[in-house]
Amino acid sequence: MTDIYIEISKLSDDFKEMCYGLTQDKNEIDEAVQELMLYFLQMNPQTLKDIYEKDGTLGIIKYGAVALKRSLTSKRSNYYYKYKKYYTHLDRFRYYSSSTIDENNPNFYDNYNYNKDLSNLPEKKLDDYQWKKLEQIDKELDKMNWYDKKIFELYYYEGNTLDSLAKKTKISRNSLFTTIDKVRDILKKELNE
Repeated sequence: MTDIYIEISKLSDDFKEMCYGLTQDKNEIDEAVQELMLYFLQMNPQTLKDIYEKDGTLGIIKYGAVALKRSLTSKRSNYYYKYKKYYTHLDRFRYYSSSTIDENNPNFYDNYNYNKDLSNLPEKKLDDYQWKKLEQIDKELDKMNWYDKKIFELYYYEGNTLDSLAKKTKISRNSLFTTIDKVRDILKKELNE
């Protein structure tokens, strides 16, 4: 499988060229190709191997082209939810690198080329209330059995699904659900929610 992943990484420039037919924004293209590479890594290894063995790199290119088109055009793609949806709702003033903003000119916003870059994104800050809640949750978890605490942390803090957690821990999905549900009920009761 490592050989296949190496071949896929060599195709990133080809995938970037394909994107220029759908968008001209370099950041958008880089993000879409990055998301495609992540998609290949998370894809079922046997399916990826079958595609590669059947058609070689041409099969990977065709598969990647379809995935890229969906990413850049569909509002239901992972790419859209991770990047594009967020960028379209950002405040326009966040993009200005110049200290001179002519708000009186009505065409200024239309003619200005926005620099969409991750360095320009506003930082998300948690307020005190959220920090206090997180601290309370941690204190309550410390009072619990080590097993219950660890399962809850693996599920919520590390973002695992029940299925992925069951595979990692070799504990049945139903047992995991029961433990997580029990901990959640205790936390709700203790935190009065």
